[in-house]
Amino acid sequence: MGFTIYHNPRCRKSRETLALLSDHSSEIKIVEYLTHPPAAAELKSILKKLNMSAEQLIRKGEADYNLNYKGKRLSEDEWIAEMIAHPKLIERPIVIKGNRAVIGRPPAAVRDLF
Repeated sequence: MGFTIYHNPRCRKSRETLALLSDHSSEIKIVEYLTHPPAAAELKSILKKLNMSAEQLIRKGEADYNLNYKGKRLSEDEWIAEMIAHPKLIERPIVIKGNRAVIGRPPAAVRDLF
C-alpha cells in the first residue's frame, strides 16, 4: 500500500515531505491540489482520516482567509465548499496511507505512517 500526498510544489514543507516519502517508498501518488482540488466526498474522507474538522484544516495564515473568512462561523459543509473553491485554504501537505493521514508540518510527522 502506497502513499498519497496532497502537494504544493511551491511550498518548501511540502517538497521536504515528498522527499522524505521518496526515501521510504516508491509508491507515491502526488495530487497537486491547487490545480486538482479534491471533491467534497474526498475532503470528507481526508478529514475523517485526519480526525479533524474542516475548519481545523484551514490555513489561517493565508491572506485570503484573513480578508474573507476571519471571524466568520461556517458549517462543516460550508468550509468544505470554500476549500474546493479556494484550495489555497487547505493546509499542506496532507499525506495518506490506508485509513490514516497526517499533515506534514513538520515533515517528520509523516514518519507516523511508516
